[in-house]
Amino acid sequence: MSPATNPPPLPPLAIRAFTATTALGQGCAPQLAALRARRGGLRRNDFGPAPRLDTWIGRVDGLEDAPLPAEWSRRDCRNNRLAWLALQQDGMREAIDLLRARHGAERVALVVGTSTASIGATEEAYARLDADGAFPPDLRRPEVHAPHSLGAFLQAATQLRGPCATVATACSSSAKVFAQAARLIHSGIADAALVGGVDTLCGSVLYGFNSLGLVSREPCRPFDASRDGLSLGEAGGFALLERARTGDDALLLRGYGESSDAHHMSSPHPEGLGARLAMREALDRAGVAPGDVDYLNLHGTATPANDAVEARAVAALFPASLHAGSTKGWTGHTLGAAGIVESVFALLALREGLLPGTLNSVDPDPACGPQLRFDNAERPVRLAMNNSFGFGGNNCSLLFGAPA
Repeated sequence: MSPATNPPPLPPLAIRAFTATTALGQGCAPQLAALRARRGGLRRNDFGPAPRLDTWIGRVDGLEDAPLPAEWSRRDCRNNRLAWLALQQDGMREAIDLLRARHGAERVALVVGTSTASIGATEEAYARLDADGAFPPDLRRPEVHAPHSLGAFLQAATQLRGPCATVATACSSSAKVFAQAARLIHSGIADAALVGGVDTLCGSVLYGFNSLGLVSREPCRPFDASRDGLSLGEAGGFALLERARTGDDALLLRGYGESSDAHHMSSPHPEGLGARLAMREALDRAGVAPGDVDYLNLHGTATPANDAVEARAVAALFPASLHAGSTKGWTGHTLGAAGIVESVFALLALREGLLPGTLNSVDPDPACGPQLRFDNAERPVRLAMNNSFGFGGNNCSLLFGAPA
């Protein structure tokens, strides 16, 4: 367990652009519209060959019919297709070009998170082995059978030449990219960073989580008294970070907190110790009190143990006035992409004044604290937090703020 360190306040970083593509649609506009209308993106499982697992999923349409441009055909796979699609939204490519021109390609870092990389392509290759036990010719491409396949593709697609890293810490992966990018910038190794995450549906994800008894046959119900498991989804998203300047009107990364409790390979610490440390550290880095936070996007996967532990940790730290909710009912649990997607939702809360509640849930678990909200709210937001907790006790909390 990482000890409490009382880190000094973090100089805020400006967020120059951000975007997310999920089962709700491509880019921020459909995300915001669906959150506001309380319209979820889950549907009955129609992914993969029949017979299919009886569950609900958050699927991004159109990836099967959208190969990568010819120049990157050797990197073509479902995960990289979703990364490319997400890059086209909300002026992200133009913003990347601007930062590359301002700082130089060698001074812009690329840090991306994924829990499974392109394993779906590898699954397909093994399913189609030839008579000699070799991969089929169209999948004899080492570029897609590697943990760094996403980072390598994005580096080629964006022409960024700074430090490039892939973070794979399960469901906290694309939250921890913000922390790593902040360290690169504040240490002077980079002047700016493209951060993000992408994960796509595949057999290993669907049947792996099902083997742990974590997948619900119904749309997930985070923090509901009758919740019985998660709904899996896929998503991709990105954000651009740069040192804030005097008079900046950008949204800000105010703080980050990380911990590793290593309590169990797939179960959280029963008292939420690691989660509480991560949230406390994010607040300390921002130099703010728990009561200053307006909105918290909870990890909230809708599994019985995880939700109870997170709610306990939140209740131990925050006052009852906090508006906390899980958006997994809209998108499904997007695994390594959850951190970036739910950070985008926190940024939308800051920009739009929309505080999402918790979709599909009706009967609050009495063990959860008063911070939990099922209904949306609309009001000005100055500070918004996102929690992302992964297997093995990999915890990350991020704190975002309105312009100073």
